[in-house]
Amino acid sequence: MSKIELIAPCHFGLEAVLKREILDLGYEIVQVEDGRITFCGEEDILCRANIFLRTAERILLKVGKIKAITFDELFEGVKALPWEKYIPADGKFWVTKASSVKSRLFSPSDIQSIVKKAMVERLKKAYRIEWFPETGVEYPVRISLMKDEATVCLDTTGLSLHKRGYRTMVGKAPIKETLAAALILLTPWKQDRILVDPFCGSGTFPIEAAMIAAHMAPGMNRTFTAEKWTNLIRRKCWYQAIEEANDLIDDQISADIQGYDIDGDIIAAARKNAYTAGVDHLIHFQQRPVGALSHSGRYGFIISNPPYGERLEEKKDLPGLYGTLGERFRALQDWSMYLITSYEDTEKYIGRKADKNRKLYNGMLKTYYYQFAGPKPPKRNRQF
Repeated sequence: MSKIELIAPCHFGLEAVLKREILDLGYEIVQVEDGRITFCGEEDILCRANIFLRTAERILLKVGKIKAITFDELFEGVKALPWEKYIPADGKFWVTKASSVKSRLFSPSDIQSIVKKAMVERLKKAYRIEWFPETGVEYPVRISLMKDEATVCLDTTGLSLHKRGYRTMVGKAPIKETLAAALILLTPWKQDRILVDPFCGSGTFPIEAAMIAAHMAPGMNRTFTAEKWTNLIRRKCWYQAIEEANDLIDDQISADIQGYDIDGDIIAAARKNAYTAGVDHLIHFQQRPVGALSHSGRYGFIISNPPYGERLEEKKDLPGLYGTLGERFRALQDWSMYLITSYEDTEKYIGRKADKNRKLYNGMLKTYYYQFAGPKPPKRNRQF
């Protein structure tokens, strides 16, 4: 294929983080919208985007954009798209998801049905056959309508990109790996600074931090739907992207990354997840209550997803929990703290107003990312 245009959905409010990732990979940004970024590049873009992007939810190959106020317009618009460029005669294709926002067409099931019919009509004419066996490679379709404009894509990823492959065991309220990575990238933390998660659960924040520190691509140990699209992407591109990812790994670094949790079983699960991710040697996990949080080092970071108290019986424990966290934070010398939580009294019980506060959605739950900034460490004297 020549130049390819892709769409990467992400968490609302974290578009700037994903944009920076895409630019760092060397690709051109076409459009930034709420919750998604469109970008383009040469043939290898599809492979590298899936393997290297930490904060995208999936990678969609854009087939076209059409105006659709009626189902007739939707049918004719989808039918006019060059589906034969993408889907072979034996390809298995279906509309895996349809979404609609502020559009006159709003029924997902009806949208899915119309799009499938339109694709069949186009491909019947292109391949001069009346029936499709659909015994070949899968080509899942996604369509999203925004203000009566439909964006039609092929899903290159399959399982969402937050499925890194390392998290086989999870705690009660796990945070998505993509969201955890984005929240870490929003901070000034670098591998030579201390990072502690006192509510680490299954270890997502420490593991994502260790992968960032070791330059480990998040998608190098999983598969993608588009790997089988040999009619579109040469296998060589996937091999080259994986080779590039392997060459970049530096797991001989030293790092001070720690994860604590009061639950010993979940700490055992975190250790297992870190081992699966290949970063267990970079993280110290320990069963420890938040009241025992301490560190002798300076200029460290707390990055955590503390309990929200979503269940009524847990709410009563939150003032004490957040109050203790605030006390332990103040006892640390020149540290910064970043918390994602839906607890509305976070600042009250931490005992300090956040320097920044960013509204985010963790799944369907509205949360806030409280950012308590500490002083920057002094610049090191450079030796010449």
